[in-house]
Amino acid sequence: MSGFLTYVSRLFKPASPEEKKLILAVKAITGKAPRNLRLYALATLHASSSAADDRGYRPSNERLEYLGDAILGAVVAEYLFKKYPYKDEGFLTEIRSRMVNRQALNNLGRKLGLNVVVQVDSSRKGMHSHKSLYGDALEALVGAVYLDRGYKACRSFVIKKLIEPNFNIDELIKTNTNYKSQLIEWSQKQGKQVRFQAKELPHHGKVKEFEITIFIDGELSAKGRGLNKKTAEQAASRKVLESLQQQDAD
Repeated sequence: MSGFLTYVSRLFKPASPEEKKLILAVKAITGKAPRNLRLYALATLHASSSAADDRGYRPSNERLEYLGDAILGAVVAEYLFKKYPYKDEGFLTEIRSRMVNRQALNNLGRKLGLNVVVQVDSSRKGMHSHKSLYGDALEALVGAVYLDRGYKACRSFVIKKLIEPNFNIDELIKTNTNYKSQLIEWSQKQGKQVRFQAKELPHHGKVKEFEITIFIDGELSAKGRGLNKKTAEQAASRKVLESLQQQDAD
């Protein structure tokens, strides 16, 4: 009974200004008022602002980010699978990667206003996660919606509030997907030397997998894998280009 009374008392407890701000933000982004506000408070808590509890545990949005990343990837994969019934796996994987990469999610997180509610200690600039702050928070928000309202509601949120209003997939398809040629063009303009190193990975049965390592001016820059060398080169080149774009954004 005491647990029930505690729950009832919370229903009538006035929200703090910070809680009201978060409630309004969640409703504006998801279209629904939060049922469990604690989930969303955790989703917007960056590790840099987290304080250790009595057990030494530092709560942050990292676990929700992990969950949201999986849910987001699954929803986007299903959405593209149904939207393009005659496209192959390579096409679907490529478009999905452009929609849920770090830069795209960071930009979307800012657009949705997560920069207003994310709790972060900006003085701790040495933390690498600051580079993907709002993208990580967006994935954590997806995880919070999933736990708060279930998969069906979370799927609807991702499609109706994230994908359809913010991604022009037809335009994504039209853009240049030859990451290797883009990287080579960049290296020529910058006077950099790019070297691709291929390695066939151990495999079982008839399926082969290749790994491509890219070196820029002799320094390792990125690695990519694929079922053939061309796919692996594209995967590695994409990682390099995303890293360069992130550096420009910072």
